[in-house]
Amino acid sequence: MKARFVHRCTHVLDRDATVAFYQKALGLVVARVSGPEDGSWSNTFMVDPQSGFEIELTWNRGRTTPYENGGMDIHIAFRVDDIEAAHALHEEMGCIQKENPKMGLYFIVDPDGQRIEILPEN
Repeated sequence: MKARFVHRCTHVLDRDATVAFYQKALGLVVARVSGPEDGSWSNTFMVDPQSGFEIELTWNRGRTTPYENGGMDIHIAFRVDDIEAAHALHEEMGCIQKENPKMGLYFIVDPDGQRIEILPEN
């Protein structure tokens, strides 16, 4: 199994202000935006054009106070070339924390409880 580091996720209170900050301060550009049609939340992926590394900015409608240290969904993410082999290995290791079959991804935790998202290559 080969893994590739792809993004870091953090929650944001003001999506537009945060996007503007990363554009101006670090030269990141918006790669894509996703979320449900009802607009209750969104994920804005910003990419570093030089390295290809992305930051995922998760915004939730109705939030009025800032998140402490980026919220509860802070994680790093890896894409794997063989999701079934990766899942079998992680299951054997007993480190799978949460699965989302509908989205085709799952999370593992390291010994310190840090969350790591595992995504298929496509």
